[in-house]
Amino acid sequence: MSAPDPIRANDYAAWTWTPGAGIDGLSLTRLPLPTPGPDEVLVANTAIALNPVDWKMIDWGRDDWQPGQVPGVDGVGIVIAVGSDANLRIGTRVAYHQSLTRGGSFAHYTLLRTRAVYPVPDSLDDATAASLPCPGLTAWQALIKLPACNNRDVLVTGAGGAVGYLLAQLALQRGLRVWVTASKKHREHLLQLGVAGVFDYRDGQWAPQLLEALGPRRLHGIFDTVSGNHATGLAPLLGYNGHLVCIQDRQENAPLPAFSTAISLHEVALNSIHAHGETLDWQELHDGAEHLMHGVADGQLQAPAKQFFDFAELPQALRRLKSGEGSGKWISRLPAPAVIA
Repeated sequence: MSAPDPIRANDYAAWTWTPGAGIDGLSLTRLPLPTPGPDEVLVANTAIALNPVDWKMIDWGRDDWQPGQVPGVDGVGIVIAVGSDANLRIGTRVAYHQSLTRGGSFAHYTLLRTRAVYPVPDSLDDATAASLPCPGLTAWQALIKLPACNNRDVLVTGAGGAVGYLLAQLALQRGLRVWVTASKKHREHLLQLGVAGVFDYRDGQWAPQLLEALGPRRLHGIFDTVSGNHATGLAPLLGYNGHLVCIQDRQENAPLPAFSTAISLHEVALNSIHAHGETLDWQELHDGAEHLMHGVADGQLQAPAKQFFDFAELPQALRRLKSGEGSGKWISRLPAPAVIA
């Protein structure tokens, strides 16, 4: 497919969704340039990042999606227009996590609620900033499910993925003793970050090996990035008053008998803040975004590795993400707006 036409004054290029057609139904089209409402900003995207939730929603569809929906939750760009109540200046560089109910980042322009955007530090490049919102804020929300504590043992599954990778680092910063599962290719790098041990999830004996390494201790927290069923199977590894944090799915039924180890169950749902978050919730999320971006900018956190693709080849990149090809975040860089009025 050829590259999209240059951005024109009144419309722009965007990938749109066709019900029931999956990734094959994505269509590169042109949409009219919107005008921000009172609490909205219009962002000219300079980088967009792909996340697993993107291909899942495109494949599964949503009851609140109509034909022509623009998918995509993560992006970075320049604010080019603001509503009357917006507290951002035109020209501000921002990152964002967009609500699944609104037009997304798979476009040259995205219209956002003001509260959903986060200023980007000057020293952080667009591509790296775009790689952080969905996985980083998910990891942040997962970690704050645990009460304040340090020198306790926690397990992060899938630490080779973006969420687990960032979560393991945030947990280390908090003073936790972090154990992870990941494929062998990630082992040495994860150990260099300071994790206590890396277990190959393909090895059927990894759980007994973890228990042996723990000795008399038990896990205080498990952060599962795989599935609800997978999390259920891990619950017996938790000690008394432990915490099972599900990042994929949730626990519909208690995985252990009542009045045994008395574990607490947690679900993580970043998108839900767009519908249910109050002012203090958004303030906390903004604090998390600031910590993430400044942490990466200052070298205190390492962002996931990046793979780049052309905007015109977005469906192909989504297929590669879905199939598990490559590693790291899939990023597309777009041209900055020529004029900011």
